[in-house]
Amino acid sequence: MHTARKLGIQTVAVFSEADRNGLHVRLADEAYLIGGAAAADSYLQAGRIIDVAYRTGAQAIHPGYGFLSENAGFADQLASAGLTFIGPPAEAIRAMGSKSESKRIMQEAGVPVVPGYHGDRQDVEFLRERADEIGYPVLIKAVLGGGGKGMRIVERPEDFDMMLESSRREAVKSFGDDRVLVEKYLATPRHVEVQVFADKLGNAVHLFERDCSVQRRHQKIIEEAPAPGLLPEVRQELGAKAVQAAKAVGYVGAGTVEFIMDTATQQFYFMEMNTRLQVEHPVTEMITDTDLVRWQLEVAAGNRLPRLQDEIKCTGHAFEARIYAENTESGFLPDTGRLLHVQPPPTSSDVRVETGVRTGDTISVHYDPMIAKLVVHGDDRADALRKLRSSLAAYQVAGVHTNIEFLSRLAASPDFAAGKVETGYIDKHREELFSEAAATAAPDAEKIALAGLALIADSASSASARTAGGKQSPWAATDAFRVNSSATQSVCVALNDQTFVVEADAVTVRVSRESGEVVSEYRGTLPEWTPRAFGGNLSVLLGDRLCTASVVFSRAAAEELVVFADGVSMKFRAVLPAFEHADEAGAGSGQSSVAAPMSCKIVQVLVEAGAAVEKDTPLVVLEAMKMEHVIRAPASGKVSEVYYAVGDLVDAGKSLVAFEPAQ
Repeated sequence: MHTARKLGIQTVAVFSEADRNGLHVRLADEAYLIGGAAAADSYLQAGRIIDVAYRTGAQAIHPGYGFLSENAGFADQLASAGLTFIGPPAEAIRAMGSKSESKRIMQEAGVPVVPGYHGDRQDVEFLRERADEIGYPVLIKAVLGGGGKGMRIVERPEDFDMMLESSRREAVKSFGDDRVLVEKYLATPRHVEVQVFADKLGNAVHLFERDCSVQRRHQKIIEEAPAPGLLPEVRQELGAKAVQAAKAVGYVGAGTVEFIMDTATQQFYFMEMNTRLQVEHPVTEMITDTDLVRWQLEVAAGNRLPRLQDEIKCTGHAFEARIYAENTESGFLPDTGRLLHVQPPPTSSDVRVETGVRTGDTISVHYDPMIAKLVVHGDDRADALRKLRSSLAAYQVAGVHTNIEFLSRLAASPDFAAGKVETGYIDKHREELFSEAAATAAPDAEKIALAGLALIADSASSASARTAGGKQSPWAATDAFRVNSSATQSVCVALNDQTFVVEADAVTVRVSRESGEVVSEYRGTLPEWTPRAFGGNLSVLLGDRLCTASVVFSRAAAEELVVFADGVSMKFRAVLPAFEHADEAGAGSGQSSVAAPMSCKIVQVLVEAGAAVEKDTPLVVLEAMKMEHVIRAPASGKVSEVYYAVGDLVDAGKSLVAFEPAQ
């Protein structure tokens, strides 16, 4: 849409119920609802999309990255409707959509393919015999597969039947077709792909290659261009074979020819052709100084390619990191939820952030959990990698799990920095890439102090509206102000199942364990807290170091906060201690009270005076730090008095309920 706007082309967006507030909806000149959240009810409804095109007078349809982008039937429907499909001819989509047919075409065109069986015969015994001939390990792939679905690596002959059955089950569920092919599996391969472009006038070019070897679950997470370490003659041959592949099917528009490459020999083999613009196309744009969406529009309009082969130059190096909502410590499982805080790194001509979401949007179960693409460019690979690392360190997302810190560890990995990439990279470097050791590592006292100070500062800030005589007054303050004494406040925070106490006064911040052991103590503190929605920004002098942090409080998990500092994020829980204290009025009588852990507002009172309660019975719900906390009975007993009502503001340490424990 940005490209269309630059060219003066009006745009129409279609959207589902789940994307009602989507960024693409707001960017478009017009937008139309076409169905429910499920893709089958909206984005796969070709008839509804065509109807919107008729109603708006649209001349062409850009299919994007997924859904109907590689659907030959959709391309046929558009042609019948007199609409231009901004993509290749339907015949090319069909030819490349079948892995077995595409490999046959490539063999005839002289493009190397992986040794294997790509035919129609599908009985188990025959396929097992072909696997034996090829030699183990072999790879079983769904004929209509993609995205790793229906793909199985078979290491031993005795596992073949089981893996074949599993592959077929997944293929049927994903593509409605259980046909497979069997190929030689390369143990240490690289995934290298070439961007190609062709127009309707017979011109076809390549725009160099991308390396997409670093993957999880057979799906890319970091791409780069050009591919590191390729011999010049290999690079030249890759481009030539990719153009040859495009011409073999009468291709028009943007396409990507994917090859698998033997890491040791740099021998490459055709895998498949993606008949659309790829998610990772920005790295190609960065090294060639092009706008490939503009190229698509020019070609769709019947114009010549903006540049021919000798006019396309490769300059510098580029990386793309895919920012996903996923839990990397749980096998990269997708995560869903509301984005409470999104702060991308600063952008420039060398740093791009392509995203469709903002703070407040929801990552739903209905679509891919990608949050953004972070794209950087440098003079060379080392320069680009430095920019990638710094940009990842500055990227802040709270509300869902993300892979940002995992990507940071990956970008810092020595072998990755050396360009030693392959598709098994993550598994082979698991120990350095995953953070299982974080729970047993020495506590980061600075981050713990920042978490505690943020809780204390936000609590005071939230209650600062309380005034005396219409003006700010120390008598109305809720920050432990005391005449002729040092004001000290404390909070408990948990990190990786360890609980710490943070105590602060005007000149000292102390971090201790629950046992009382002091972890660290800082003097000379000068805290500044700037509140914002769902959190705030903190600046404080800890010892002689000025520390800054962005802090996010989660309302979804009432006791949770995330601290962003020094390029990392740490998730804490605010721990409510046992708030049973001796009450002066009842001293010696066995009476005690339940006290407010911090300055707060009473949201609910759940008991009355005289009520008998069991241990952990909810007594009062209070709001502090933009979060709700339930105060429970510390033991079985009787409520003798309730001191506050709903809406009251209460200072930290004040008794909420007088309580008589059972004898």
